[in-house]
Amino acid sequence: MKVDRTRATGTVGAAAYAKRVAAAAGVDHVNPVDPASVLGIPEAEFTPRVRDAIMGLMGEVDNLRRELSQTRARLDEVEKTADQDSLVPLLNRRAFVRELTRYIAFTGRYNTPASLIYFDLNHLKKTNDTLGHAAGDAVLSHFSSVLLTHVRDSDCVGRLGGDEFAILLSHANQDQASKKADLLADALHKDPALWNGHAIPVSFAYGAFELKPGDNADIAIARADEAMYTQKRTARAAG
Repeated sequence: MKVDRTRATGTVGAAAYAKRVAAAAGVDHVNPVDPASVLGIPEAEFTPRVRDAIMGLMGEVDNLRRELSQTRARLDEVEKTADQDSLVPLLNRRAFVRELTRYIAFTGRYNTPASLIYFDLNHLKKTNDTLGHAAGDAVLSHFSSVLLTHVRDSDCVGRLGGDEFAILLSHANQDQASKKADLLADALHKDPALWNGHAIPVSFAYGAFELKPGDNADIAIARADEAMYTQKRTARAAG
C-alpha cells in the first residue's frame, strides 16, 4: 500500500502545531484537530515546508513575547526607581507633585474632596551633627514607615525635601484631614525612632489643607505649608 508522505507529514505537523498552541495557552490535553482547520490551511497544502515556516514563525513570536515581557519588567523597574525617593520607600518630590496635580484635577472633575497633609521635622540637622548622618537617616526611615503604616493604600505619601513629608488623602475633606493629621502625629509621638537601642526624640510641625479645584501643585503645597505654620504657632501659644 502506498503512503502519501506529504499528507501524513502534514497531518503530524498540524497536530504538533495544535499541541504547541495549546501548551502556550496552558491546556494540558489536545483533542485531535483537523489539519484543514489550522489557520484555515487546507490539508493538501499543509506541506513540510509550510509546517516548518509556521513553526519558525511561532518560534519568532515566542521570542518576541519574551522580549516584550522582559522590556515591560525593565520599564516598570525604571519607572519605580524614577518615582521613589533615594533614601526612603516614598514618592520623591517629582512623582508626588504629579499625583497631587492628578488629585486636584479629580476634585474638580468628579466633585470629590481630597486633602494634603504636610509634615516638617524639626532639628534633624542637630541629630545629624550629634549622632551622625546614619542616625538621621534612621529617623527619616522610621518616620516614613510610621506614615505608611497609618494611611490607606489609596493615599500617597511622599518626601518633598530633606525633612519635609506630605500625604495625599483621597475622599477626605478639611475636617477629616485635620483629624487624620492629628492621628498621624500621635502615632509618630508614641513610636520614636531607635538608634543603638536608644529612642531619638524628634519634634515636628504639621498641617492639613483641603485641595481646591483650579489650584496648581505649588499653590496647594504653599497652603498646606501655611496650615502647618498656623498649627505650629497655635501649639506654641498653648504651650
